[in-house]
Amino acid sequence: MRLVHLEIIEAASCGGLLDGFKVDLYRPTMKSNEALRPLCLLGPNGSGKSQFLQVVAEIFQAAWHTHKPEEERAEANVGLLFKLAYETSEAEGLNAQRVRISRTSETTPRGAVRMELHDGDDYKVIEDPSSPEYGQHLPSAIVGYTSGDNETLSLPFSVSRSEYAEAVRNAAMPDAAPRTAVPDNRLLLIDYGTHLEVLIANLMIGEPSLRSALIDHAKLDNLSSWRCIIQLNHSGSPNAPRGARSGRKGIQLTEELEQYIDQLKRCATCWDYQEKPEIYTFDFLVDEASREAFKEFWQSPSNLYRSIHKLAMLNDLMIPKTARSRIKRDIEKKHFAARLPEPQEESKVFRFEEVRFNKLNRDGKSEPVDYVSLSDGEHQQAQVFGMFAMMRDPRTLFLLDEPESHFNPQWRVKFISRLTKLPVEGLLNQEIILTSHAPFVASDLTRDHVRIFSKVNGELSATKPGIETFGATFDRILSDCFDVAPPFSQVAREEIERLKSQGSAEEIEDALSNIGSSVERALLADRLISLKDAT
Repeated sequence: MRLVHLEIIEAASCGGLLDGFKVDLYRPTMKSNEALRPLCLLGPNGSGKSQFLQVVAEIFQAAWHTHKPEEERAEANVGLLFKLAYETSEAEGLNAQRVRISRTSETTPRGAVRMELHDGDDYKVIEDPSSPEYGQHLPSAIVGYTSGDNETLSLPFSVSRSEYAEAVRNAAMPDAAPRTAVPDNRLLLIDYGTHLEVLIANLMIGEPSLRSALIDHAKLDNLSSWRCIIQLNHSGSPNAPRGARSGRKGIQLTEELEQYIDQLKRCATCWDYQEKPEIYTFDFLVDEASREAFKEFWQSPSNLYRSIHKLAMLNDLMIPKTARSRIKRDIEKKHFAARLPEPQEESKVFRFEEVRFNKLNRDGKSEPVDYVSLSDGEHQQAQVFGMFAMMRDPRTLFLLDEPESHFNPQWRVKFISRLTKLPVEGLLNQEIILTSHAPFVASDLTRDHVRIFSKVNGELSATKPGIETFGATFDRILSDCFDVAPPFSQVAREEIERLKSQGSAEEIEDALSNIGSSVERALLADRLISLKDAT
């Protein structure tokens, strides 16, 4: 899929920054043999990039809530009014269908998202939003990524996760209608709290070439062992209702989640169960036998990830009810500001421990290394690439807030190249929108795939760069897209300007040996020659 044009009539959030904002997102259709080209949003802090990603997520959350409220059970932004045009297509980008979804003050029924399909001459409305035709033109999943504690983008995903946890809790109650599974939600947030879910899923079931692509950058040989703990009757757990079907005392599970626990038992190298606190401890020694066992039950990394993530989403039930209610009220009133609370590690329903790898030392010998000892950049690269490797459903929408923020400059330069070379099929049929504060990503994308966000007198705009960014030097991109010229730090710039305007010949001559190579240094040297000639 590919977004084409968005008009935000009323954001009902972001302090009004995005109200009335219109942005052209059209890019030429890619051919099947072209390299992957995400849409990159550049701009300074506070220019609305993260808020834009949030609104896009909220739009499709609202559309899925209209189509299947049993999957997306609530909206984070019920007051959002918008008009969005995009294209969906079959595999390899064939047979593009132009789609228009909207919600305005005139939309009926109130709060619903209207969908129209272009039939060659005009748009026709899909009258029944619960029909399969409506659903097949929505993104199959909306995957968000944030590199830090950015609650702007996280908000709609956190609402989705919380509602899923409540649905599981309700489905496991004694008076609930019997069913084996709670329908999956469509919004998935990948952040530091979920990175091990992504990594374990890929390294247990992914193909060897994929596993290597995810950990080679950290000089890791392979995943060696890991442990997970499921704790259902912690002292802070909700009390079990009378007549609970499961017979459990704490967190109540659906048959689906009970099945996942049974499958973990069957795959574990060894496991332990403490009856009173209802604690399961599973240890896994990673070898071909354990990988085959996981494949037998889960078949693909995305299936394993979904199962682990569903267990981890139960951690929301450990947040006190008063805190959950307060957050819900704050979201409804748009007073949300604080970081979403998380239960303490030792009180979580699901958590990982002791994730270990084998790493080759300088002598070529394998030695163990714990995952927590790796750098933030090593974590981030495995997490981001693992997300793309795992989410292979057609029409997946990826919304990434600064996915290379923890990378060193060398890794940033290679980011798009490494993403393109992942041994994963189908990436060209996904929509990827990412934000960045650096010139590295833009230099691998044409200007059609870059938008510069800026804010002047409170008015937000998003325009294409004035230069062709593909293959442009970082200096050019910094100058045109970030208004940084010359491209070096302010302290050095001010000192060179002072020397040029006020420095004596002796002072400039002494300073030149301590100034790095640049055009400004050459100009300062010219100034020195002029001063000497004058004397």
